[in-house]
Amino acid sequence: MLKRIHHTAIICSDYEVSKQFYIQTLGLKVVAENYRAHRDSYKLDLALPDGGQIELFSFPNAPKRPDTPEAQGLRHLAFVVDSVEDSKRELESKGIDVEPIRVDEYTGRAFTFFKDPDGLPLELYQEHQQDD
Repeated sequence: MLKRIHHTAIICSDYEVSKQFYIQTLGLKVVAENYRAHRDSYKLDLALPDGGQIELFSFPNAPKRPDTPEAQGLRHLAFVVDSVEDSKRELESKGIDVEPIRVDEYTGRAFTFFKDPDGLPLELYQEHQQDD
C-alpha cells in the first residue's frame, strides 16, 4: 500500500533563516513558494534529489517543540548521504555544529546528527556500509 514518504512538514520560527538554511546550507531546490495571507503564513516546498520533499511552514506564534528527541512525536529527520564524513566536513565548513560520527551497531553504517535553526534534529545516514 505505502510506497515511500512524499514529504515532511516543518514549522519554523524564523522563515527567512530556515529558508536560507534548507536552500543554501543543505542545497535543497525550491519547487514552490506561497504566501497565504489569510493565515499570515508561508509554505515553501523543497525538493530532495530522490523526489521526496520538505514543506517548510511559518505560522505566527507557533508553540516551541519539546527540546528532547525522546519526546513524543517526530524524533528526527534522516537524510541518506554517500559519505557521512564528507557531509559532516561540508556542514562544519558552513558553520554548522555536527556531532561526532557514530556507527549503527545493527547495520554497521555511519551516522551523525546536527540541528536546523529551530533545533530540529537532523541526521546524516551513510547509504552503504563502511568497508572495514
